[in-house]
Amino acid sequence: MRSTGPPAAAQAAAPQCTVEPVPGLEEAREDWAALAPATRNVFSTWEYATAWWRHLAQGQELWLYRVRSPDGRVAALLPLCRHAVRGVSVVRFVGHGVADELGPVCAPQDRALAAAGLAMVLDERRGAWDVAIAENVRADAGWAQLLGGRVIRSEPSPVLTIAGASWEDVEQGFSRSLRKAMRYGERRLTRDHGLELRLCDDPARLEADLEAFFTLHDARWAQGGSVAFTGVRRELHRDLAAVLLERGRLRLWIAEADGRPAAAWYGFRYGDVDGFYQSGRDPRYDALSLGSVVIWHTIRAAVQDGQAEYRFLRGDEAYKARFASHDEPVESVVLAAGRRSRAMLAAAGAMSARPATRRFVPDALRR
Repeated sequence: MRSTGPPAAAQAAAPQCTVEPVPGLEEAREDWAALAPATRNVFSTWEYATAWWRHLAQGQELWLYRVRSPDGRVAALLPLCRHAVRGVSVVRFVGHGVADELGPVCAPQDRALAAAGLAMVLDERRGAWDVAIAENVRADAGWAQLLGGRVIRSEPSPVLTIAGASWEDVEQGFSRSLRKAMRYGERRLTRDHGLELRLCDDPARLEADLEAFFTLHDARWAQGGSVAFTGVRRELHRDLAAVLLERGRLRLWIAEADGRPAAAWYGFRYGDVDGFYQSGRDPRYDALSLGSVVIWHTIRAAVQDGQAEYRFLRGDEAYKARFASHDEPVESVVLAAGRRSRAMLAAAGAMSARPATRRFVPDALRR
């Protein structure tokens, strides 16, 4: 597929590029491995995409494209999928519904090329889709402007910058009350409950440690509120965790107190970024702030290992603000292919006028 320029949906001054279809995920593996590190985002990896496709694609149609710069360089991959939702044909990025950050697989400096390529694909395949949703893309990348779309949701994604810092430097950046509480809590839990934290780095222990994590996560959300590891999503994470452990990218911390698993921290290490995805804990230790003490420990470990960032990923939970240095929000951008789709989206919530909310997606597009 070739085009001399993007359609009107993208900026008029978008760079020239060409796009070409890729028949399957395996055929894009080499390019993916070359491009993904620049994203510093584990959800942009081939490993995540293939695990998601195995477990959650559920009959969706793969639209996978390479974007080439004018000199023929592969500048980006566009891993898209199409499916029907209540009679509406929807295009999304592969990985939607689970990933905390998505988007084209490319370096930051190639985002404009990626956006131009995406606009070309949507233009060439007009008639095959009604709505395209770029979910959880970086707000600072300006995807709405690049694509000519509308922001329908914005969500915080707090970050703690730790590049080049010692633990003493990072610790001094927290409030005095937080430092005091964490030091006291860690000492008390160690003294009175024998607190020990260990990182799962042995494939032979992975299954048991994952089960402990799932059990603790379920205990934390016993009254409902989390679907992160229900049904097939749990199987996806079993699959993903095994692959990431093999590649040194899994960060699964188990906190034992009184001789048994009492809390768990589940996340990822990709390049110089540690990402905190989910946690679980025994509610019996809530009064001792065990969950916060585990976060304290994992931040310290990331600093000592020379990481540049500790990302809390999506969510506006109060505890994240206590630890984070700043916010790098993500947003979801929607494009409508025709008058009917635009009318449906406008009726779903007057999106340009209302404040964006955490979980707003038009009801007609929910699976």
